[in-house]
Amino acid sequence: MKLNVTFTTNAWNQMTEVIRTDKRMAKQVIKLIDDTVRNPFSGLGKPEPLKMELQGFWSKRVDKKNRMVYRVTSEAIEIIAIKGHYE
Repeated sequence: MKLNVTFTTNAWNQMTEVIRTDKRMAKQVIKLIDDTVRNPFSGLGKPEPLKMELQGFWSKRVDKKNRMVYRVTSEAIEIIAIKGHYE
């Protein structure tokens, strides 16, 4: 079953900013999203489950400074953030 990809408002704003300002990072995020649809809990970006108040969410490394934070439901992958480190 193929999962849909959704963005929170914050994540969508971050994505549009990255597309405007950093094409290289935008390509990396798109690559991670594509991989996450196929392999939500493995694959590129060193996926790891988050803890504490972010329990139930996962992250994948975009680069040294930024992480893509997401959660997987039965219907979708919800992107929470693509910039920062667990913000």
